[in-house]
Amino acid sequence: MRLAGVVAGGTFLLDQATKLAVVHGLNLIERGGIDVLSPYLSFRMAWNQGINFGLFAHDADVMRWVLIAVALAISGWVWLWVRREAAGPRAEIAAGLLIGGALGNVVDRVIYGAVADFLNMSCCGIENPYAFNVADVAIFAGALGLVLFSGPPPTDRKAARGKLRDRLRRGTGRKDP
Repeated sequence: MRLAGVVAGGTFLLDQATKLAVVHGLNLIERGGIDVLSPYLSFRMAWNQGINFGLFAHDADVMRWVLIAVALAISGWVWLWVRREAAGPRAEIAAGLLIGGALGNVVDRVIYGAVADFLNMSCCGIENPYAFNVADVAIFAGALGLVLFSGPPPTDRKAARGKLRDRLRRGTGRKDP
């Protein structure tokens, strides 16, 4: 679990550092937007009170605390799940990404009342109206990684296939080579 902790800490620090640099250092709050690699990448200030794409956004302060509690609960559950499963390094990295990103967004909600989103990417004549941040990327990558890399280690799957093959051979009367 050390690897998950290091990845979570690194992800959290990277997220908070980029928010400080862009939102405050480049004064994105006042400027509103900065074209970085137009039209592909721009910084656009957005305060997200909801979850992805502003879903469940609500002005009520109670919703902010509900989202903080949910993020903390999910982070704790993922940590315990990966620890209990004795996950491999890829699953630990994925868990660290998810947890570090979630905690980065929790800090924003506590300090600002909303998540500071500033990355905006568009391509091929398609305008993307949504902004996101490093934490959002980490959460998505971590969740995808947990789906792909959690479960029994490959050696266990190989052994299970071998046992199944042996049982099938015995059931059909064939002798093992």
